[in-house]
Amino acid sequence: MIRNLALFALCLAACKGPQAEDPADASKLVYTPEVNAVEVITLRRQTFPMQLVANGKLAAAQRSALYFGQSGQIVAVPVGNGTAVQKGAVIARLDDAEQRAALETARIDRERTRLEYLDVLAGLGYAVADTASVPAEVRDLAGIRSGYSAARNNYAKAQRDLAGTVLRAPFSGKVADIRLRQWDRTGSEPFCTLIADGTYDVTFSALESEYGFLERGQAVHVVPFGGEHSFSGRIRSINPTIDKNGQITVTASIPGGRGLLDGMNVRVTVDRDVPRQLVVPKSAVVIRDGLEVLFRHRDGRAEWVYVHTLLANSDSYAVTANTDRGATLSEGDEVIVSGNLNLADGSRVVVKQP
Repeated sequence: MIRNLALFALCLAACKGPQAEDPADASKLVYTPEVNAVEVITLRRQTFPMQLVANGKLAAAQRSALYFGQSGQIVAVPVGNGTAVQKGAVIARLDDAEQRAALETARIDRERTRLEYLDVLAGLGYAVADTASVPAEVRDLAGIRSGYSAARNNYAKAQRDLAGTVLRAPFSGKVADIRLRQWDRTGSEPFCTLIADGTYDVTFSALESEYGFLERGQAVHVVPFGGEHSFSGRIRSINPTIDKNGQITVTASIPGGRGLLDGMNVRVTVDRDVPRQLVVPKSAVVIRDGLEVLFRHRDGRAEWVYVHTLLANSDSYAVTANTDRGATLSEGDEVIVSGNLNLADGSRVVVKQP
């Protein structure tokens, strides 16, 4: 009987299965603080290749809006937009029948008054065969009395009027923006624009804080938007005035090249080496509370350091400690350059092995 009761007790215990955990035991779990894996660099002073990048616009260094010297009807336009012309080449012509008639009339009047001019000199006792020996004041008086001086001026004006019916290139370049066509009448607007594409000016803006970085003769590089080929030039002028947006206007000269056009938008890059700077990758600097911050690694923890970024290029910053916030930064400090996006001051970190 006793043996049967013992067996029954063993079976009853087996049927109950494992005992449920006490909820109070869950609060006794040990909390393991998060450890962030980071990469670091050792801070050193080095030459910083500063790079100023701006958007600019090209303009031909020499360009001119061309007007006819006379009004009238256009009878010939031997060029089109984009035509390359040499200095003196004919760009367009007006009907010149009226001007030619006026020139012939002026020529006849000049010859008639010349005879009267010689008669006046003869009446004053001078040999008409040698007018060069006549005193200048006497020649002037004879020219006025005879009307010869006025006739010569009228003839010269008629020559200019006839020349004004032909529009010629004042310099070699390309024709652009033709506004009138054959048989149109000229008005107050220019006929076209002539562009010399041998040299371009590129105008861009720089921040007031970048003024000391720029100087005349400094090298620049220009790349058209959507293009790959770079064109080199040099800064020609820096406007010493700050505009309402806190910017200054800079102009550089760029030798012309295939693919450059007047009015083209371009990306401008200006490079300059600045010695003895504390340089960090851009990834090292993050924003906290609206201020620039980097993290220094010390004894397995991340230390929050307020900084100012003094200079920037495509991948790096030159930084200095923000002393207004009590920060310090020195050569030899280990700066966290990755894994820092979610760090806080005092976060535990472990340095990744290379």
